[in-house]
Amino acid sequence: MKVTLKKSYMCDDQYATTGCSLTLHHTEKPEHEDICEYRPYSCPCPGASCKWQGSLEAVMSHLMHAHKSITTLQGEDIVFLATDINLPGAVDWVMMQSCFGHHFMLVLEKQEKYEGHQQFFAIVLLIGTRKQAENFAYRLELNGNRRRLTWEATPRSIHDGVAAAIMNSDCLVFDPAIAHLFADNGNLGINVTISTCCQ
Repeated sequence: MKVTLKKSYMCDDQYATTGCSLTLHHTEKPEHEDICEYRPYSCPCPGASCKWQGSLEAVMSHLMHAHKSITTLQGEDIVFLATDINLPGAVDWVMMQSCFGHHFMLVLEKQEKYEGHQQFFAIVLLIGTRKQAENFAYRLELNGNRRRLTWEATPRSIHDGVAAAIMNSDCLVFDPAIAHLFADNGNLGINVTISTCCQ
């Protein structure tokens, strides 16, 4: 009788040096490493060709030095003003909101889904971990001409990114016709409210 023994390896996560303490079977490593909170953070700016990666603690410093055009507003209730929403092609508007001791990235992205069909996607990301993001909620609101459009959700961590939110439709989605109902001379004001959640 012939007996074949399979080798089983237990491996430390590749992010052990940055704080991950898990020891996993080698078959579980790739899946975990894709979602590990200790993997390096990429630059969260959508549409930017920035290849920066670093620790969570270094993200805000990177944004302030490499992306100086991003405005930061203080407070839990602000207005995010996207100017010239009629610009052709794909366009991103980005702003930071600082409140509750955290920084949030507000993004309005216009994409051309297919020839002549554009859509707007608005989302809030926390400059923080997924677990920290669960402590907050955000509301995006378009107001004007006796109309109101509101979206409420939990912010995503910048680890997830804008693309994942858009792919899963986990954001405020509207087309140019809706945008024009709320725009004023090609500028769109989005009321953004961040609140804390009781856990």
